[in-house]
Parts: sequence; structure tokens; C-alpha cells
Amino acid sequence: MSVFARRLKEARKAAGLSQERLGILAEIDPMSASARMNQYEKGKHEPNIVVVRQIAAVLDLPEAYFYAADDDMAVLLQLFHRMPATKRSEVLELITKMAE
Repeated sequence: MSVFARRLKEARKAAGLSQERLGILAEIDPMSASARMNQYEKGKHEPNIVVVRQIAAVLDLPEAYFYAADDDMAVLLQLFHRMPATKRSEVLELITKMAE
């Protein structure tokens, strides 16, 4: 299973959405939403960046989350994305200091 397929399935399940519902919310044609999402999750096809952005918006995740091969990185991307801007600045400052 590809990284994208695994991340998509995990994120969809965590959001409590069916494949069909996620596809419809991501503006995929309702007649093919379930089938397309199933193909994405099985790794048979990968969506173009426009569809990835739509899926990411529905799931409140950055696009990069779906391509993060490292699980820790995926969690960091998810958490950072959902933080308020003021907290993001604090995190970046802390990480910068720790990296020195």
C-alpha cells in the first residue's frame, strides 16, 4: 500500500467518514465518489493535486500529510496545521532553538 493510500484511509477513518461521504465533500461526482475514493485508498490510482487539496481541506490536513513517509512527521504536520498561528510561531521558535 502506498504512503498516500495509507494516510488517506487513516485520516478518513479518524474523521468518521465513509469513502462516499468524503468523496462527495471533496467535490467528487457523487456517482463515482465511493469508487474513486476506494481506488485511492487501495493505491490503484492517486488523485491529482487539485483533488488532494480538496480532500485535505475536508479532513483539515495539509497536503504534505498524505505524502509523509515517516509516521512522526505525519503527526507533526497534522498537529502544526491545526494550531493557531500564534502557537505555530512559538513552536517554530522552540524548534529553531533546539536545532542549534
